[in-house]
Amino acid sequence: MGPEGRPAQPLYTFAERRRRDSSPWTLVQGVLAPVQFAIFLISLGLVLRALVTGEGQCAAEISVVVKTLALYAIMVTGSIWEKVVFGRWLFAPAFFWEDVVSMLVLALHTAYLAALATDAMSGQALLLLALAAYAAYVVNAAQFLLKLRAARLEGAGGHAPRLAEALP
Repeated sequence: MGPEGRPAQPLYTFAERRRRDSSPWTLVQGVLAPVQFAIFLISLGLVLRALVTGEGQCAAEISVVVKTLALYAIMVTGSIWEKVVFGRWLFAPAFFWEDVVSMLVLALHTAYLAALATDAMSGQALLLLALAAYAAYVVNAAQFLLKLRAARLEGAGGHAPRLAEALP
């Protein structure tokens, strides 16, 4: 049940689920997400090492750039996926709040790139900005994992589509 005792709105209609399951972009997202997370973990280790020891600043900076490029890739392909499945590039109702937080994640990562390129921040401040971007990324990743879990539970529960949803 949803708020106020009303039945919960399914995450996907029958047609959306069919488009999701047949789209190659679903596989692309399924591959990019764990790759990006692995890059994040390596980069986080390098950033923390540089902050704690003062060593490895260059490696940490490069790792954040690589993480940001992976983020851009997953955001572009994710918006294509959203267009295919929901008919809009971003902010489909089913993923509205995930997309809102994704914009913050993008802004922080992009601010990092801009600060790095312009020498606008010292090394330690730059790494702290990277940590802020990473904190937002962790929140966003948790949002998507919860949504993935909800979709799996919905699918396992045998959501019976309404007749209007099943028609092409």
